[in-house]
Amino acid sequence: MVRLTKGNEAVVVGALYAGCDAFFGYPITPASEIAHAAAEWFPAVGRVFVQAECETASINMVYGAGAAGKLSMTATSGPGMSLMQEGLSYMAAAGIPGVVVNIQRAGPGLGNVYPEQADYNQAVKGGGHGSYHALVLAPASVQEMCDFTLRAFQLAFQYRTPAIVLSDAVQGQMTEPLCLPAAELPPPAGVEAWAVQGTSATRGNLHTSIFLDVGVLEQINIDLQQKYAALQAEARAECYRTDDAEIVFLAYGTSSRIARTAVDQLRASGIRAGLFRPQTLFPFPRAELCQLADRKLIVVEMSCGQFRDDVIFQFAAGCGKAPDVRLVNRMGGVVLPLEQVLQEARKLA
Repeated sequence: MVRLTKGNEAVVVGALYAGCDAFFGYPITPASEIAHAAAEWFPAVGRVFVQAECETASINMVYGAGAAGKLSMTATSGPGMSLMQEGLSYMAAAGIPGVVVNIQRAGPGLGNVYPEQADYNQAVKGGGHGSYHALVLAPASVQEMCDFTLRAFQLAFQYRTPAIVLSDAVQGQMTEPLCLPAAELPPPAGVEAWAVQGTSATRGNLHTSIFLDVGVLEQINIDLQQKYAALQAEARAECYRTDDAEIVFLAYGTSSRIARTAVDQLRASGIRAGLFRPQTLFPFPRAELCQLADRKLIVVEMSCGQFRDDVIFQFAAGCGKAPDVRLVNRMGGVVLPLEQVLQEARKLA
């Protein structure tokens, strides 16, 4: 079944088909439609919706539900995401699964409600305290807003980690055809082995993020790094017309849509262009990226260059060299004009 759906509402569709038991949220522009849709649809199908008093409360509700083995989520934008960082760090340390959707808006500070991609470092590098990461998926369409939310729940429970769906105000507010998932996913298996559910079978389970013995805490950190290494198996990227490309754009989210149009227009004028689009930002698809080290590279993003800096790091870490990577960007809520991207590519060609 296909229906026209707003990106923010597609998130809720994906969550329900994933089997999400509860939504805990606090409205914030440009993510408010997620909470609005969840308030309508979750109770209608027997699921839990709670409007929390603030973002700090909502992430800790996700922590509690996840500790009980329930699929739960919240959604927010920049300032709210900042308030959730402590809770995300606690969830990572305790091995608690849950999903957070960030519809990025311009900052820093209160900024404005227009689109930006400047929460990249916060999401990908672990914006809270300690040596942790969250799984980060980066949709680029309304369809992927649904599909990646569903996938986030699968991976969060498989690896017992918080997962972030990193989108932006353009995707959240736009409307596109959405093909509904074929069926709701079955409940995750093996939850009783670690969840706290008030039953005799789960009585011995315990979740905490405080470890006063330094040796124990060091081992917890070692175990986390091993988990993140295992997560590399889930890295995904889309390579569009890169096989013979002389120039390759590197972009995610809304910026990748602009870059994809640039690829087609450049091809039409005889310039061999392509697009590398990471679908997971953590883990980063480093192996696929390194295959492009000999091309002319242009990062397209709506931030100061946070994604570009990570691309350079991934090249250095993955193939031992950091090629020249140009940056085409805008900030403050300004969507990149297509012509700006085309001009940079033509100069490089």
